[in-house]
Amino acid sequence: MTENMTGRQQVIVKTSIIGIMANLVLVAFKAVTGLLTRSIAITLDAVNNLSDALSSVVTILGAKIAGKAPDREHPLGHGRVEYMSQLIVAAIVLYAGLTSLIESGKKIIHPEAAEYSTASLIVVVAAIGVKIVLGRYVKRKGEEAHSGTLVDAGEDALFDAILSASVLVSAIIFLLTGVSLEAYVGAVISVFIIKSGIEMIRDAVNEMIGVRIEGDLTKSIRETVEADPDVQGAYDLLLHNYGPDHYLGSIHVEVDDGMTAREIDTMTRRIQENVYAKHHIILDTIGIYSRNTGSDRAMEVRTKVTETVLAHPGVLQIHGFYFDEEKKDIRFDVILDFAGPDRKELYEHIVNDIREMYPGYTVRVTLDVDVSD
Repeated sequence: MTENMTGRQQVIVKTSIIGIMANLVLVAFKAVTGLLTRSIAITLDAVNNLSDALSSVVTILGAKIAGKAPDREHPLGHGRVEYMSQLIVAAIVLYAGLTSLIESGKKIIHPEAAEYSTASLIVVVAAIGVKIVLGRYVKRKGEEAHSGTLVDAGEDALFDAILSASVLVSAIIFLLTGVSLEAYVGAVISVFIIKSGIEMIRDAVNEMIGVRIEGDLTKSIRETVEADPDVQGAYDLLLHNYGPDHYLGSIHVEVDDGMTAREIDTMTRRIQENVYAKHHIILDTIGIYSRNTGSDRAMEVRTKVTETVLAHPGVLQIHGFYFDEEKKDIRFDVILDFAGPDRKELYEHIVNDIREMYPGYTVRVTLDVDVSD
């Protein structure tokens, strides 16, 4: 795990340094061009590039801290720092957008004609090309390293190219018609920068709160677990995120009720090794559901209960069923749709239905949470 995180950290740092250098060059050229031509749009574009450079600095610092080895105070590592750095980057972008909007508003109220030259237009055209190349590169590296901060930076750079193109269009319109759209283009640029900052904040906060893990990953983990010869079914997969590509998880598996503690211990260790080897995810807990074997009566009850429970709209799954005829005990877990109108009422309805079907039996139904696809 340490080698993988070190390689990932190197990719993030190297890509961010390239982004800083490219953006600082653009800042220098655009700032000079904006001042000489008195173009508020080009000047604000330079400010936007400066915020991108600052964002890359924060990304590097975040990657450095996130890559630190676990310690006594942080036994699961420092990976979540990346989400905090993503939040700081978003705040920088949002501040740049708000500042740009204020300056554009001032120019709308007190307009000042720009003085474009061939050299200034060449700078803008070159900036568009640089941003397109930089955006594609940073986004690709971000996807390879599974870095949300880099992906955001890449998308932001591609969007900057569009904004720079709008500056170029406004300059051409001014040269051809004498109509100045400078301040208005600056205001539009500002609005889009603000929108980008808000979206980045939303994404970072969602990651810090905890979001549903993508279905392809959870599905592939369950397939790996269910491929074990002793596993009859895998349920209740729960992954805790401690930074990009750093998960700790738990899962329940259904096994025959005749397995011994030694056999279960061997199986769980085998499952943990296979999941880590294939998905680089640690399953620190594997719970056990006991499956009835050698009882036709248990299979009959299982089938009937399953059909009855799944007949209720809003039921996603029933699992962990066990029937103990001697102790007159029926137990299972049920997963209900979050979108259902009243999950508590549906749960109680299910319990009452099974109790009516099997009077005298103790019915134990656990309401599970639908946390993964």
